[in-house]
Amino acid sequence: METIVIIALAVAIDLALGDPPNTLHPVAWMGKVIGWLGKGGLKLGPAGQFIYGTVMTLFMMALFIVPAGYIIFYAWRFNVIAGIIVSALLFKSTFSMMGLRRAALKVGRLLEEENLAKTRFEMRALVSRDTAQLSEPLLASAAVESVAEGTCDSLVAPLFYFLLFGVPGAIGYRAVNTLDSMIGYHGQYEHLGKFAAWLDDILNYIPARLGGLMLITGAALQKKGRRAWQTACREHNRTESPNAGWTIAAMAGALDTRLEKVDHYIFQEGGSAPLAGTIAGAVRLFLTAASVWVLLCLLEEVIRFAFTT
Repeated sequence: METIVIIALAVAIDLALGDPPNTLHPVAWMGKVIGWLGKGGLKLGPAGQFIYGTVMTLFMMALFIVPAGYIIFYAWRFNVIAGIIVSALLFKSTFSMMGLRRAALKVGRLLEEENLAKTRFEMRALVSRDTAQLSEPLLASAAVESVAEGTCDSLVAPLFYFLLFGVPGAIGYRAVNTLDSMIGYHGQYEHLGKFAAWLDDILNYIPARLGGLMLITGAALQKKGRRAWQTACREHNRTESPNAGWTIAAMAGALDTRLEKVDHYIFQEGGSAPLAGTIAGAVRLFLTAASVWVLLCLLEEVIRFAFTT
């Protein structure tokens, strides 16, 4: 029963308050530590970088899981209410619905105002790609893709690992995902971030497919499920990542829009070009999918509680 209350409270905190400021956000702390540690690894050769990156990944997981575990343990020893509140607050730090919604809609509003310079600046909160030369459709596409991938990274996966391993599981996932987002790509971090990227692919294998299914379910509630399903099945393998294509393809199909990252992939090639309004549609679909996932997680815990009492 405590798990049900923790999930409900964490979601309520997110809906009511959104994300805390960076000075209080554990994920922002993760980013600072990764940035500091990563500088040392880049001085090594390829093999040394891979070993350093592997140790760095495991260290980052332990650095945040162990203190969180102790905090939760002593909070529960104090009393049940303290344990629930502390667990919910720490769990909330691993996922974000309102933060993703707010960032995406802000980009959409700036695009509507045709303020491309500020749009490109604000896109840093959503994507890591270079946005300096992107046109309006490509900026809108990047924002929609970020919302689609966020279905997995920002919600489905943290709740999935919370159900399996509790708050430490969700925090461990978030540490790996943050590492992957910062150093898990080609270029100067090719070798340093390789282990983090591999581990992130493994951890997201099931959640990414569940995220795609949640978007298809959300699209079905909007009477667009068939196209979302067909596009996901047909085009999910167009990304280099074995996971990202599921949610992006489902989103592209549901919105009947073309999503493109130049020189990397195109989804729903025959669809209309994405514009500012497309971002709002993506956010609505994300929130619908998120609602379905949260309700399914709560239902799973209710059924488990019923059969264990």
